[in-house]
Amino acid sequence: MRVKICGITQPQQSLTIASLGATALGFICVPSSPRYVNIAQIQAAIVPIAQNIDKIGVFANTTISEISQIVKESGLTGVQLHGDETPEFCHQLRQHLPQVEIIKAMRVRSFEHLQTTKNYIDYVDTLLLDAYHPQQLGGTGQTLDWQMLQEFNPTCPWFLAGGLTPDNILTALSQIHPHGIDLSSGVEHSPGNKDLHKVALLFQKLKNW
Repeated sequence: MRVKICGITQPQQSLTIASLGATALGFICVPSSPRYVNIAQIQAAIVPIAQNIDKIGVFANTTISEISQIVKESGLTGVQLHGDETPEFCHQLRQHLPQVEIIKAMRVRSFEHLQTTKNYIDYVDTLLLDAYHPQQLGGTGQTLDWQMLQEFNPTCPWFLAGGLTPDNILTALSQIHPHGIDLSSGVEHSPGNKDLHKVALLFQKLKNW
């Protein structure tokens, strides 16, 4: 199972988190976010990281040209779209970045809204389901209705996000079976400052699971 730790801002923490067992690191490329990092900060964080660790940039309502520039200059291997991007936008982005993983994040409001994920499956590599918040794009600490996701079985891989912590991760995984999990605020001291003890505890829990 893939494990993505998102919202990393400190280069020294990225190396430790990768060594603890993360398969993907997430970097927020949304300037309004308290976890925002620029190209130089991303480069500093990923240079010491092993090649087999995915480096995902998180964008929201950003132009294709800007996404492409940041990906190419920083060395990201994946793009997570966390805004109002349409399936057509995802298709166009694929033409510009054919070798880069495209993840579409959905902030799920309801079961009916969950069904709209079908519109994206042909245009992205991976889906990510996050909790809906009217003002914030992510990192809210709010959980999804896991029971609602028990029948969710798309034809592409998907990440579970939204309020996951070392304390509740096994409860979540006992109910649903995502291909990956994504944690941010659940393993932090403060936005962007990861609690490495919580990260280590997470992987200890997953190992026992």
